[in-house]
Amino acid sequence: MAYVVGDYLLDRLHELGVTEIFGVPGDFNLQFLDHVVAHPGLRWVGSANELNAGYAADGYARLRGIGAVVTTYGVGELSAVNAIAGSYAEHVPVVHIVGVPAKDIQANHRVIHHTLGDGDFHHFRRIAAEVTCAQADLGAADACQEIDRVLNSVRVHRRPGYLMLATDVARLEAAPPAAPLAPAADFSSDGARLAFARAAREFLADRQVTVLADVFVDRVGATDELRALLAIGEVPHATLAWGKTVVDESAPHFVGVYTGAASPEPVRAAVEDAERLITVGVQYTDSITAGFSHRIDPRRTLEIGPERSVIAGVDAFAPLSLPAALEVLAEISADFAPTHIAPVAPDPEPVDRAPADTPLTQAALWPLIAGALGNSNIVVADQGSAFFGLATLRMPAGITFLGQPLWGSIGYALPAALGAGLACPDRRAVLVIGDGAAQLSIQELGTWIRERLTGVIILVDNNGYAIERAIHGPQAPYNDIAPWRWSELPHAFGGDENSVLTLRAATVGELRECLEVATQAQDCLVFLQVVTGTTDYPPLVADIAAALTRANSRS
Repeated sequence: MAYVVGDYLLDRLHELGVTEIFGVPGDFNLQFLDHVVAHPGLRWVGSANELNAGYAADGYARLRGIGAVVTTYGVGELSAVNAIAGSYAEHVPVVHIVGVPAKDIQANHRVIHHTLGDGDFHHFRRIAAEVTCAQADLGAADACQEIDRVLNSVRVHRRPGYLMLATDVARLEAAPPAAPLAPAADFSSDGARLAFARAAREFLADRQVTVLADVFVDRVGATDELRALLAIGEVPHATLAWGKTVVDESAPHFVGVYTGAASPEPVRAAVEDAERLITVGVQYTDSITAGFSHRIDPRRTLEIGPERSVIAGVDAFAPLSLPAALEVLAEISADFAPTHIAPVAPDPEPVDRAPADTPLTQAALWPLIAGALGNSNIVVADQGSAFFGLATLRMPAGITFLGQPLWGSIGYALPAALGAGLACPDRRAVLVIGDGAAQLSIQELGTWIRERLTGVIILVDNNGYAIERAIHGPQAPYNDIAPWRWSELPHAFGGDENSVLTLRAATVGELRECLEVATQAQDCLVFLQVVTGTTDYPPLVADIAAALTRANSRS
């Protein structure tokens, strides 16, 4: 078989770390998929629908550093747009490959299936341009160069890229890559580093310092630099919920998760009352600050962003990458890191010790789940009760916590957990999702079972859209969902007694027992249904819901 453009694209993806490609077949990508199947380093993971495939590629990319999804033109790619937009909003590098009609069909403006019937084949590329950092309609003359351009942009900007791969272009003969793609170089200038070092030393000297970290530390690959800085001195530090587990939450000087006015008092005081606050990769959003209730004084803040740092809200230093700024702070840390500060982290929340036959409540549920997590778990929480129930609870070292608090698309978490689990098969994926969210993407349970991926799915059965009930209409019919027999679904989607263990808990004692069983059952998928009250919410949900209600009610 001749080496073709499609092979070149697949080799580049594999070079960047992709070993699984998600998607749904369609007539405009079928021949390209033959090359995916034939590639020695790649594996095709067919999804139940394109939206779920995009979610799975997103979860995969958060662990691997890049993901890929293949759809067909028009109907397929538009089904994936929601997922791609979420990846764009949350800075996740996913490559969206769209199989499109042959160039001669496009040139003759043929009215064919999956089009709008007007002969314009670039409607959907224009849509994609709004939610991707780079796009290309691959042509015969420069397909390989354009592939490299888009992939480089995806790596640099940590956002999705879009490739139109026509059926005839995909099979054009091409030369294999002559050399690997050049790694992204640090763009910081020596002048910016030196000026920042001088100003930071003066700003931080002999001051009590707290570090507040967030999601962009992970997105730009600076987790090691942050943890190295925190390891030098006894610096109190916190994260926002979006950046949860970007630091070791078992460390003695980890204060907790900062949620603005909804924060526990020790966390709020450590962040808002610090003489000097260093924010690292922070982006404040309504859902993680209880409606922008944070009170951060820029005059006392050193802000480290992905491409520049700002001191006291006035002096900016650029170009300066986030990893480079952290390295500078590590070099001068002796000037500001306290050496005799007592640990400020609160004790872990006690696990509810109610009698075993006590009906399960949200207050008991989340500490019990957090207490059962293992050190290497990948915890994926859907954006509702699950995310807010777990966000503020301390987790063991080695945990990776994934959520989607900015885009907040319910149903995201199940396919994303599948993708994350396939990205790191040596780690156990733990999905926590509400019944309402699960009904949006439950089809991917079949893919999970087919792929023989182990892990734990904890489904919170509270009879509807709890986060919406908390915001508005607790008894409104639009927050109800159809009742499903959840325990029967794993078998309906292809599971059997050897591949899936189904459990159910409605009391505190039952949940304790089920979590113990789930911890021991390492060689199968555990599907655990937990039943709580319809209008019982995690404590943080009430604060977030009140903030969103106020925002939505303003005249």
